[in-house]
Amino acid sequence: MARRKPLVVVTRKLPDIVETRMRELFDARLNVDDVPMDAAQLAEAVRVADVLVPTVTDRIDSALLSHAGENLRLIASFSNGIDHIDVASALNRGITVTNTPAVLTEDTADLTMALILAVPRRLTEGAQVLGGGEEEWSGWSPTWMLGRRIWGKRLGIIGMGRIGQAVARRARAFGLQIHYHNRRPLPHAIEEALEATYWESLDQMLARMDIVSVNCPHTPATYHLLSARRLKLLKRDAYVVNTARGEVIDENALIRMLEAGEIAGAGLDVFEHEPAVSPKLVRLAKQGKVVLLPHMGSATLEGRIDMGEKVIVNIKTFMDGHRPPDRVLPSML
Repeated sequence: MARRKPLVVVTRKLPDIVETRMRELFDARLNVDDVPMDAAQLAEAVRVADVLVPTVTDRIDSALLSHAGENLRLIASFSNGIDHIDVASALNRGITVTNTPAVLTEDTADLTMALILAVPRRLTEGAQVLGGGEEEWSGWSPTWMLGRRIWGKRLGIIGMGRIGQAVARRARAFGLQIHYHNRRPLPHAIEEALEATYWESLDQMLARMDIVSVNCPHTPATYHLLSARRLKLLKRDAYVVNTARGEVIDENALIRMLEAGEIAGAGLDVFEHEPAVSPKLVRLAKQGKVVLLPHMGSATLEGRIDMGEKVIVNIKTFMDGHRPPDRVLPSML
């Protein structure tokens, strides 16, 4: 008799090629309408599934896991970050957690670099002028739409993991001087290749940077890492870019500084209370003080397919009785 295929519940619509492969390998229950599951639907999913495939929009906390059925043994998250999952609670219940690391590095770094360019060079403001904005373009002028030069500026990267290093490689090509703060210094060979300066003190680094890029994960230790006090350390002509997680920055404090002109601008792809975006940020965007993007840092077709392939490998490996390659442990948080 053929072995029963595991019931795999997928919480959101994934690329067709990924879903098709899942249907071939597993008893996959798909979300073809892509409507986010509510709490009751998620509770039912963890009750019946052998494997749950959530995304960053699903809150997998201890309360939800209390509904887990005895068959749920794997949460194979379609995500790089795992701050939406209570990993410790899952492991206490004998549920393995996996994620999809290392496939979104280049895509996220590309978008980070795009924001590093877009904010000082006022790219969205310029695009709006030709796209039906309030201001009408009357032709080139020596003093119109002046931004700030990128070349020669100091970039301070917070979090020098895979994405931070990929940002540094791109930024060097644009003539930026690379500085970084990390839990520990990079190996000397990597630091030398990136011509990067390590700062043990985040406070000291922030006070000296022209542009700050947030590229660290959201953990209890990094919640509001850029607090109101730390944001005050920035120079008035400095810019902040965040493509990591909104919770790393005290968003209200950042808004107050932008409104008061205490910081030159910001480029944000993530927000503290997603999917809600502060109306104050939207107003600041219309004023040209901030560039806002709808959490699209990793949004490439290639990246999403790579993520799906990792999810499939993790499920298949686990179901074959082996340790999945992308297992998440509390020590990694």
